[in-house]
Amino acid sequence: MIVITGGTGRLGFQIVDRLLDRVSADQVGVSVRDTARAGDLAARGVRVRRGDFTEPDSLADAFEGATQALIVSTNQSGAAAVAQHVAAIDAARNSGAERILYTSHQGAAEDSLFAPMPDHAATERYLSKTDTPSTALRNGFYASTLRHLLGRALETGELVAPADGPVSWTAHADLAEAAATILADEGRFDGPTPPLTAPDALDLADVAGILTELTGRTIRRVVADDDEWTAAMIGHGVPADQATMLLGMFRAARRREFATTGPELENLLQRRATPVRSILEGLTRTTT
Repeated sequence: MIVITGGTGRLGFQIVDRLLDRVSADQVGVSVRDTARAGDLAARGVRVRRGDFTEPDSLADAFEGATQALIVSTNQSGAAAVAQHVAAIDAARNSGAERILYTSHQGAAEDSLFAPMPDHAATERYLSKTDTPSTALRNGFYASTLRHLLGRALETGELVAPADGPVSWTAHADLAEAAATILADEGRFDGPTPPLTAPDALDLADVAGILTELTGRTIRRVVADDDEWTAAMIGHGVPADQATMLLGMFRAARRREFATTGPELENLLQRRATPVRSILEGLTRTTT
């Protein structure tokens, strides 16, 4: 059985959905914090069990019978995130899983300026030291983040953000399909995968240019001072620690931490990856 954590989350649900195109439902299980939210998966024949990274005892039942376990990374950061990932890895290993997979990031690095990246690196390091075969999916940067970075650009004509750099913007749907392919073809990768990214890395000036073409009105990229931008975010109600973490993303992008791309995602998909332009087209339709 293939057990996937976070089966009702944005990425986890799509992975399950695509996996069901490749294997029978009785070979798929999900570990979720709230089983009531997984009713549609249960109706399709998927095994649904409660599992919570913050309650390690709950994970034994969730992973029971797993031959492969895919651990979808938590949205926490810091020591708490790593502890949760370790708890899930240990539970999957103790269940007898023959392979453990983890949704990591193309920019995973101990010295990254963006807080989640050292967490991914620490999780990968722990996973590599277990005696269970493992795969770390080095996913590209979620393209859905662009929605939050645009701010009011489509209203004001100005995309205001700190100085940045090229980013491997990659669609959730593409990453989900790739993960499902890897799960269905067990053992395809040992250790970290090559970067699973769209083929191009774009900065926000590139994004502003695409938006200008799509909307027919000029969207100007405005570079904000780091401290002023952070203060403005806090002034709009963003918690200070979250604002500081977001600033770290821009600082990391300046160092080109997210600029690495590669062909492996498209090789897995056997088609072109979703371009940023298509994602931005969707955003302009929903905000105009």
